[in-house]
Amino acid sequence: MAEFIYGHWAVMECLRAGRRTADQLLLSETVEEKGVVADIIALAQKKGIKIQRSPRRILDDLAAGGNHQSTVLRVGQYPYADVEDMLSLAQQRGEKPFLLLLDLLKDPQNVGVLLRVADSVGVHGIIIQERRSVSVTPSVVNASSGAVEHLNVAQVTNLPTTMKDLKEQDVWLVGLEAGPDVPPIDKSDLNMSLGLVLGSEGEGMRRLVRETCDILLSLPMRGNLASLNVATAGSVALYTAWQARGWEGWKR
Repeated sequence: MAEFIYGHWAVMECLRAGRRTADQLLLSETVEEKGVVADIIALAQKKGIKIQRSPRRILDDLAAGGNHQSTVLRVGQYPYADVEDMLSLAQQRGEKPFLLLLDLLKDPQNVGVLLRVADSVGVHGIIIQERRSVSVTPSVVNASSGAVEHLNVAQVTNLPTTMKDLKEQDVWLVGLEAGPDVPPIDKSDLNMSLGLVLGSEGEGMRRLVRETCDILLSLPMRGNLASLNVATAGSVALYTAWQARGWEGWKR
């Protein structure tokens, strides 16, 4: 089944990654062929992808109301990975596993932001539960600015079961939790084989997911609000973990 990726950077990164089949690039009738649009057209031509000018209302429909920036790419479905692919990638890089586990997050914007940050810090893979959580939809691709096209994302049947399997492979599972009795994130050395676990918007981690974590950590708060949006909190935690690893892989 075809999907329609929309937005300049989502389309560009989908083309650059080359992990999906792409057979048609649709541009609005009025968009000018300059800047990033010119780059997209050149890359599509290089890959032999058909380019078509269409009325803006057609692109509006294909993007389901999303901000398509006059650019839509018709592609195949997202190629999900296996958890073993992530562990193999860590081994190939000579690094300790660095994973992100999302427990039933439902907001595409939050997931997209987290995926973009996960790509920035060199996460080896993201694990989501197949049912009751957001999947890699075109809106998630757009929210991640196309970063997800370069990432290993696995859909699993049961997240707690997968967590137990990871523990058997010596991956430490650290759950991010708000609360005055939860130790702050700087009290643990995150330079280890790590799976960072984030709970859903509003509800947090499910009980079994929380109980399966090896450690629960919090972000210190000094303001009037008791917690942060999951995308913001997760982004801070991801960068904290990367810093603990000595900014591993960063070309200074």
